[in-house]
Amino acid sequence: MSRYSVQPLDFAKLKTVGLKERGGKVKAADFAAPYQAGSGIAGLLDSMPHILAGDNFRAVVDAIAAARASGRAILWGMGGHVIKCGLAPVLLDLMRRGYATGFALNGSAAIHDFEIALAGHTSEDVEAVLPDGRFGAAEETGREMNLAIAAAARDGIGMGEALGRDLGARADLVSPNESLLLGAWRNGTPVTVHVAIGTDTPHTHPAADPAAIGMATHHDFRLFSAMVAGLNDGGVYLNVGSAVLLPEVFLKAVSSVRNLERPLAGFTTANFDFLQHYRPRVNVVERPHANAGGKGYAITGHHELMIPLLAAALIEKNA
Repeated sequence: MSRYSVQPLDFAKLKTVGLKERGGKVKAADFAAPYQAGSGIAGLLDSMPHILAGDNFRAVVDAIAAARASGRAILWGMGGHVIKCGLAPVLLDLMRRGYATGFALNGSAAIHDFEIALAGHTSEDVEAVLPDGRFGAAEETGREMNLAIAAAARDGIGMGEALGRDLGARADLVSPNESLLLGAWRNGTPVTVHVAIGTDTPHTHPAADPAAIGMATHHDFRLFSAMVAGLNDGGVYLNVGSAVLLPEVFLKAVSSVRNLERPLAGFTTANFDFLQHYRPRVNVVERPHANAGGKGYAITGHHELMIPLLAAALIEKNA
């Protein structure tokens, strides 16, 4: 006999409900279908379950396609890993097809892209060079990027435009066709670069001009805010691989646009990353839509898989 004074509940009279009456959120009609050989990307999308991320992915594809058809802004915000995964050619192709009207990069994305153009490689072995202080000490990267940024401040343009212009003036590039900065600049598609002093390796180079860096990236913040205003009523903003900086920049741009009493509602946002972090969730997926309509989505997966899949779906949709 138990020594406890509290006795277990008697479940004999517990009420039950019929399974048919209860229903369920998951239905067999929404299940995946086996992929049919030869059905292509469209067939693959159709075969995905109409559950959770399956429907969310299709919704993002539809939103981007609708934004393109209606002439609304389609903005891509990107962290450095997107460039390191070799996705610039895919993004440039989407740009030329009308699926990107502007790009926002954090500092690492700009650095990796600039180095790819200059040397055809990027992404140093940090663990190998950090012990003796050689991390971030690449001469050409620091010197040439800082010269371009100083020219941006002098000429009253932004960091993204200045870096693209600098690459466009060079005849010695190893991989010009793989550079997002250069390809977008040649196409006249705005690229903004958003940095915080000390976060990026060129800031430690002797040629770094902090005033020029601040002026050039502030110009780009104001330019990005103008681009964000174009999201109103049907535009799309995609945050791809930036966990902190760009989600913060995006939310401030949204607030600035609304503070200036420009309409900004009814747009779509999506966060693509292999981990879903706090700031992209609240600053990109949730907060911009509070009392403003629109919808935000979180799509989890590796960039090198999800972005080519997204691009293929968009291209097939317009085929």
